[in-house]
Formats: sequence, structure tokens, C-alpha cells
Amino acid sequence: MRERRYYFQLLILTIFAATASATWHRALRVSAANHSESSPTFYRDVLPILQQHCQSCHRPDEIAPLPLMTYEQARPEARSIAFNTANRKMPPWFADRSIGHFANDPSLTPQEIALLDAWWKAKAPAGDPHDAPVPRVWTNGWNIPQPDAIVKLTKPVALPAQGDIEYTYEIVPTHFTEAKWVQLSEIRPSSRESVHHAVVYVRPPGSKWLEHVPVGVPFTAADMVDEKSRRDALWTDADILLVYAPGSSPDRLPDGMAKLVPAGSDLVFQMHYMARGHAAKDQTAIGLIFAKQPPSQRVLTLQLTNDHFVIPPGADDFRVEARGTLPNDATLLSFLPHMHLRGKRFEYNIVRKDGTIEPLLRVNWDFYWQLSYQLAQPLPLTAGTELQAVAWYDNSKANPHNPDPTAAVHWGDQTYDEMMVGFFDVAVRADLDKWKYFVRPGHASEVPR
Repeated sequence: MRERRYYFQLLILTIFAATASATWHRALRVSAANHSESSPTFYRDVLPILQQHCQSCHRPDEIAPLPLMTYEQARPEARSIAFNTANRKMPPWFADRSIGHFANDPSLTPQEIALLDAWWKAKAPAGDPHDAPVPRVWTNGWNIPQPDAIVKLTKPVALPAQGDIEYTYEIVPTHFTEAKWVQLSEIRPSSRESVHHAVVYVRPPGSKWLEHVPVGVPFTAADMVDEKSRRDALWTDADILLVYAPGSSPDRLPDGMAKLVPAGSDLVFQMHYMARGHAAKDQTAIGLIFAKQPPSQRVLTLQLTNDHFVIPPGADDFRVEARGTLPNDATLLSFLPHMHLRGKRFEYNIVRKDGTIEPLLRVNWDFYWQLSYQLAQPLPLTAGTELQAVAWYDNSKANPHNPDPTAAVHWGDQTYDEMMVGFFDVAVRADLDKWKYFVRPGHASEVPR
């Protein structure tokens, strides 16, 4: 009798344990399901962020070292994505967030950053592929839609493995039989690692600039036998179609605004190359998309430049300034600062009549990401407005990119020299070219550098 009572109690305990175990496992499954439903997934939550903010660079044959187009590509990088976005290293953007708003700002919101962090911590679940957004359509080889015209260097430029490379030029005919208004444009080097920067100028028919230089042949100032051609290769006031530097955005001008390439013009490519330890070839191209109808305003690229400075050895916060006054009304559209390896910060300001400063842009400088900054709301400026550009340089040994902290640094073409150029775009009346725009009432035309 005692044995049967013991057996009955043991049976009750066994049933209770089994029931408790089943309940516990069921609770775990419910908890896991709830966790899965609440955690971000790649297709539903992460992929839209990558499409909007990352894939312009993170896709095959683009500037970023790895693509982020698929789950299989993104999953191994989940931790890196969370870390670099949380620290705002990616997407790259260097403007002071308290000053101005910019149409091409790729920065993530705090909510998007938190979502990417939660996705990594949840072990990067894929989710349901049916939740994926419609794939973003990219034009192969371009960050703009398929260009209406592509103009590229006639001959590839052979680049040495070592040593300084002088600025290299090439004059390329457009063969345009009618004037073209360019609304979108993009410069694409074929050897991106070799290109420090590039400027494409417009040379209209009848121009005397580089008139004695052969067309379609790469050349440098040192190749010129006459003094005028040598001087033309070192300085020009020609109209700028587009400036390229690593990380800079394509030109996307607002509706009703465009740059003009007159019929029969040549494009002059100015290429600043760097030797990378191995021989290379480059055949840079520019893609152009034309306005559907003549615009009401013409866009000009101007610049504030100071080429008379000496940065002392060891100076860690050396200031260089340039100023200029607008001769006529204009609408300010965008900025592109340019410095070299000792660059630290750059800013653009309006200087009021009473001497007070209205900041327009403040950026921390990164030589390897020379971004352009396009105003979200174009800013009308009246004739007489004074613009100021200020650059700071770190020539100390604390600068890890400094080629030589013991050297006094001057303006120069090579990366171990320095530059101070504040490019900016303005929109003016469609009938004004750069030279007419700089005719001040009662004065002769003067195009500043």
C-alpha cells in the first residue's frame, strides 16, 4: 500500500514536470516569434536604407570597396554597418549640422541608425523577401540617368608608377551643331585611384585660349614651346562646366537652371594625376544630360581663391582667407571646397556691411572625400554681397596625412603643396555669361580668381 502511494505521487510529479516543460518550451517559441516580429529584418527595414543612402557608392564598379545590393552581401557586414553609421563615418558627410540644409545630405536619421544597430544585434535576420522594396534602378557606369552625350579623352593618358605628374590637359571637340543647355553632368575617371581632381572647361568657337595646341592630344605646360601657350596651360578664366574630386557629387541643377555649351565648343579636360606605385592609364569621360527646354537662368561656377600664403612648419591651425563681392544679383546654389593633405576645416560666409558674419557652410576637411554641398533652398543674393571663404590647415606632426611637418608650405599643384579654392555655383540671367556677369555698373569686366 505504501509502495502504491509512492508510485502515484511519482506519477503526479512526472506529469507535472512534463506539463511544465511543455509550457516552458511553448513560451519560448512564442517569445522567439514575438522577438522575430519586433526585430528589424533586411528586406523590410534595412534594404530601403541601403537603397536610399548607400548603394550610390556601394555597388559594383563604384567608389566603395564592397557592394551592399543583396542580403548575402550585407549580412557579413552587419556589425560594420552598425558601427560606422552610429559613429557617422558612413555615409560620409562633413558639414556642421547646425548651419544650413543641403539637398544632397545622405546622413541617416537617429531612427535609421538605431534600426541598423538593432538589426545587427538581432543577428541580422533576412525576413521575408516579399517585404523588399522595388529595386532601385541604376545606370550602369553612372550616378546620373543615361547621358544624352558622353565626351571623353580622345587618347588615354599613360601614367607612370612613380614621381610627380604635371597637370595634364586634353582638348576634346564636342561636335555640337547647336547650343546645349546642360542640367545634369558627371565626371567619371577610368582610373579613379589616379585622379586627384579634374576640371572640365568650355572653350567656345573663336576662343584664343590654347589656340596653338593640337586637339585630341594629352599635353602639359612643359610641352609648350611658346610662352603664351605655356601661360594658357597654367591659368584660364574659361567657363567651368564641372569640377570633380574624390567623393564629389554629380551636378544636378534645379529645373529652370542649366549651364551652356555653345555650338561648336571644345571641352578642355584639366587632369591632376597622382602616381600610385604602378603604371596606369586613364581615359576620363564626362556625361551630359540636356535640359528639355531653354532655362530661365544660367549657372556659373565661380571661385574664391588665395594663392599667396605660407603655412609655417608645425602650425596646427593656420588660417587662410579669400573674399569677393558679387557684381550683380545672383542665386547661390552650391559649394565645393578644395584643399590638399594639410587641410583641416573650410567655411563659407556672407560678410555684412557692419562686419558681422552670416555662416553658410562649415565643413571638417577630408582629402579623400571632397564632397560638394548643394543648398536645399537656393539663396538669392543682391549685387554687392560680399562672400568670404576661410580655410584652416594642420601642418603639425599630429596630422597623420602630413607629408612633412618640418616644411613651410606654399600654393602648388602637387599633393605635398597646398591649395585654397572655394568653388561655388550661382544662377544668373540666362543671357549672361561669366564675362558679362562681371561687368559692374560703370566698370570694365573683371573675372576674379
